[in-house]
This record gives sequence, structure tokens and C-alpha cells, in this order.
Amino acid sequence: MDQPRTILCLASFHKGFEFLREAKAQGWIVLLLTSKSLEHEEWPREAIDEIFYMPDVDKVWNRDDVIKGVSYLARRREIDRLAGLDDFDVETAAALREHLRIPGMGETTARYFRDKLAMRLKAREAGIPVPEFTNVANYDDIRAFMARVPGPWLLKPRLSASALGIHKIEKPDDLWPKLDALGDEQSFHLLEQFVPGRVYHVDSLINDREVVFAIASRYGTPPLAVMHGGGIFSTIVCEHGSAEESALIAANEKVLKAMGHVRGASHTEFIRADDGTFHFLETSARVGGANIMDLIETATGLNLWREWAKVETQESAYRVPLWRRDYAGLIMSLARQEWPDLSVFADPEVVIRHKKRHHVGLVWRAPSYSRVEQLQADYLARVQRDFQASAPPPAKATE
Repeated sequence: MDQPRTILCLASFHKGFEFLREAKAQGWIVLLLTSKSLEHEEWPREAIDEIFYMPDVDKVWNRDDVIKGVSYLARRREIDRLAGLDDFDVETAAALREHLRIPGMGETTARYFRDKLAMRLKAREAGIPVPEFTNVANYDDIRAFMARVPGPWLLKPRLSASALGIHKIEKPDDLWPKLDALGDEQSFHLLEQFVPGRVYHVDSLINDREVVFAIASRYGTPPLAVMHGGGIFSTIVCEHGSAEESALIAANEKVLKAMGHVRGASHTEFIRADDGTFHFLETSARVGGANIMDLIETATGLNLWREWAKVETQESAYRVPLWRRDYAGLIMSLARQEWPDLSVFADPEVVIRHKKRHHVGLVWRAPSYSRVEQLQADYLARVQRDFQASAPPPAKATE
């Protein structure tokens, strides 16, 4: 009888429960490495054979300590696969694969899914449209960039997730105080032309370097404006068969091929410029955050965490299940009320009402794109009027 194979999952944040359950359901031994500060959180312990804890500061681990600790673990465990479940775990998992020679995404490739400068350079090299940008390194190059490329510009951290730490720069004189304040951290940023337009995301599964599933969606207010302007986060699935959807699916496939994604999930963002061109913004090697997984599962019936686990454990035998081509929408907002009464959203299309303190969260589904779009407009207006609260953007990632 063959010995069960072993997968080590890295989760510096409290997430990935369905991945862990599915890996166990596939008959694998499941090991979890997580942050010491998450020791008492509710993990699906029935699906985990052993849990190991790393000392952390705000969920950040010491890379050397992780490599030494996992290498010690490998003395008595044959580790067949590694999965980094959060953005911040992607590079750590890649470093461990390199060190222990475990198949999968290595450090060079992982950089394209974490470093916003690296992914832009790679996209531009592959002929994929990107907003104009420059490295924040040589000051003469920065001055030449601002003289050549009209403002405003965005000063972006290269390694942060979502819209964290992004600053809008209106004129050249506004940039230099920001760089002075960053000190030695300024080279970990890039400067990019601000391109106004609608922002989209494509969520994918990749196996053996091929995109085997992809679905395109359109944000309401762009995430940058939501995080820094206190707006309401919303997104809906794009119309199936539309030119918009076809262009996004094709652009996403080109991006993931250029970046060299090997196996797993991806969340990729694009912006549609005034001329209709889709410009690449950023990509990742993980399931989309902000409850986007609920949106996709509601529309398609596929849970991307579970499907990612199947990709990792079934490998070349993996086939995407038949999926439903419905439409879905998602809204998330801070709420003035401690426990908002979401029963007032009584339409039969509402599938999920998130129960979370000081939050409004809704997911709805319909077979008609126009109905989902209509409900998005209605719910945005009602949430803004009756529930919405705002807070300063967080200094660090919270998930």
C-alpha cells in the first residue's frame, strides 16, 4: 500500500480552511505552519495532522528561522508539496522549495507575483500594456520620468498587498518629502502614472502552467478609492460572452503565461483606460481576498480554495468540475451599527449575509446580468444611506 503524501501549508494569516479540509479529503497528510499569535484561533483541526507555530511580529516571520525550522521538520517528514496560502507566504514557500528541492514555484518566479516592479517589467517585456512607471532608485531617472509622463502619479510599495501604503502624488514637489520620510525604504517603492478608469479582476486556477479556469469581474468603486476614500467595496461578475469578458480572459492568460505561474490560484487586476485598452495592474499567486471567493463560488459553484487544493494534490489528473455560469455581486462596508440588521435586504437573490461586527456584507446571485447590476446599484445606495461608516486605511495588512 502506498504511503500517504504530505503537504505543508504556510498561513501567516487566519485563512485557507477549505484548502486544508480538501487536502485532507484527498488523502494527504496535512501539516500547517502558522503564526504563534494565531495559536488559539479556530483552525479546522480535524483536517490537520500537525500544527507548527512560528514566532511573529504582526504576522511577519523571520525567513532564516522558517527555513531552519522546516528543514528540521523534514528530518522526520517527507514533504511532497508546499502551499503558501497568503500573499506574504508566497515568497517563503518559494524559498523553502528551493532549499529542500520540492517541485513548484521557485524564488525567481515568485518575485513576479509579489514585487510590483518585477511584475510590471515582466509584463512590459511580454508586450502587455501597463501604466507608465519607474523604479524609485535614481533621482535623475525619477525627475526625467515626471517630466515625460504627465501626473498625477502613484507611489506604490513594491511588496504590499492590495492598496495598502499607496500615495497619490499630484505634482513633482509633493514627491520628495514622501521619499525623505521613507528614508532607506524608498527603493522598495515604484512610481506609476495614475490611469483613471474602471478596475477589473480575473480569478483563475492554473495547473501545469495552463490556465484551466478563469472568471472576470468588475469592481464598483476602484479598491484604491475605497481604501483611501472610505467608499463601499463592491464587485460583480462580468457579462458572459461579452467583448469585455473575452478581452480580460485573454489578457489574464497572457499575464500568467509571462509570469510563469506553475500551479495553484491567482487573482489579477486590470484597469480599462479611456481608449478601451486593458492595462495590467498586478497579479498574485493566491485566492483573492475581501470575500471575492464567496462571489465566485456563488456565481459558479466552485470554491477556489478547495479547487486549489485539488490542483496541488491531484496534479496532472486534475480536471475542473462543470461550473454554473450565473452572475453574482458582492458588497462589503464598515457599518455604523455594531450588529447591522441585514434582514432588510430581503430579495430572494441574496445568498449570503455576512455576520461580522460593524460590517455589512452581502452576496447575491441571478441568472441575469442586468438583475445583478440592478441590485448592485440598489444595495450601494441603501448601504451608503443606512449603514456606511468609514475609518482611516490600515497601516498593515489585516488578512
